[in-house]
Amino acid sequence: MALVPEAKAANEDDFGQEFLAKILAIRVVSDLDQAIEHIERYGSNHTEAIVTNSYANAQRFVRELDASCVLVNASTRFNDGGQLGLGAEIGISTSKLHAYGPMGLESLTSEKWVVFGDGQVRG
Repeated sequence: MALVPEAKAANEDDFGQEFLAKILAIRVVSDLDQAIEHIERYGSNHTEAIVTNSYANAQRFVRELDASCVLVNASTRFNDGGQLGLGAEIGISTSKLHAYGPMGLESLTSEKWVVFGDGQVRG
């Protein structure tokens, strides 16, 4: 019997989906290599998080994952313009270069936010 009666096992089609609800598709992996491989295959390059007690694993996760925001021991719900001190969000883009037309140096760069937490969540 499942710990949560509504829970059901995730299948391959569940990964890489955006549910637009408080729904999770979880895969248990054996090590950090397998976790990074899973994220590289199914991730959106938008927000990725790791829960770990290992500083070395946290640093490797931050260094190797290509995402706009990488979080360590904090909720992915913190990747929000208001939460990151940028003011209210006026649009969402997961692409790297969003500028159109003539571009200067500032338009050709992208930012990667790194958040270290200690189990914080956002209500």
